[in-house]
Amino acid sequence: MTDIPYIVDSHCHLNYGTMMDDMDGVLARAKAAGVGTMLAINARLSEYETVLEIAKAHDNIYATVGSHPHDAEDEWGITPDQLIEKAQHAKVVGIGETGLDYYYEHAPRDKQKANFIAHIEASRETKLPLIVHARDADDDCAEIMEAEMAKGAYPAVIHCFTASEEFARRSLNIGCYISISGIVTFKSAKELQEAVKIIPLDRLLIETDAPFLAPVPMRGKPNEPSYVKHTAEFLSNHLGVSFQELSSVTTKNFFDLFSKTERPDLA
Repeated sequence: MTDIPYIVDSHCHLNYGTMMDDMDGVLARAKAAGVGTMLAINARLSEYETVLEIAKAHDNIYATVGSHPHDAEDEWGITPDQLIEKAQHAKVVGIGETGLDYYYEHAPRDKQKANFIAHIEASRETKLPLIVHARDADDDCAEIMEAEMAKGAYPAVIHCFTASEEFARRSLNIGCYISISGIVTFKSAKELQEAVKIIPLDRLLIETDAPFLAPVPMRGKPNEPSYVKHTAEFLSNHLGVSFQELSSVTTKNFFDLFSKTERPDLA
């Protein structure tokens, strides 16, 4: 047993940045911070094998399969069957990340939407959680998710939530979980800090989105899974719950949602 609360980093890109060059150090620092499980996100199908190999090499790391909306032009025409086939591996526990991003417009909106729907269909078929990226596309994203949910249920999490309270409510109404990144710790994130208050604790996840978006007090540094502790500490203070409770409930939520994972014995 340890006095350090068990924390899950529900969304990180371990194949990006300096983490591949210092994997042993990254994982040692994560362990020291209490981060017991990490979900390595596949953002490009072309990188799937690399992400999977990282997960296969470590008992406490899992992987997803998916294609980010930024890459909907280059990875156009993804089919549900492609995703379903790759999701058969024991270490692949989620579909995505996928979704819509109208902030950068790196890919045409029609292609983003088509790829997004293909991922939803794969999630519905496999029962694996859909990891949703939504930026400056609240209405379209919510409308697609609601319409697809009416066709048949699928589990989902809105990752790195930065949208409106209205989008949060619409997501919660169809059963989504919502994951909060280090952005919530930024002084400029007042609207997000207010929106977080409407998320029920039993639908809340935490993440780093490493190597991006390092939280206060680590801003300016490449993010890594150990830094999720700072987001957990901020949220525990912000929401008026203990750090132990915040860590415990977000850990439970992760394993409830990503039910293909092996739940650790935390008794």
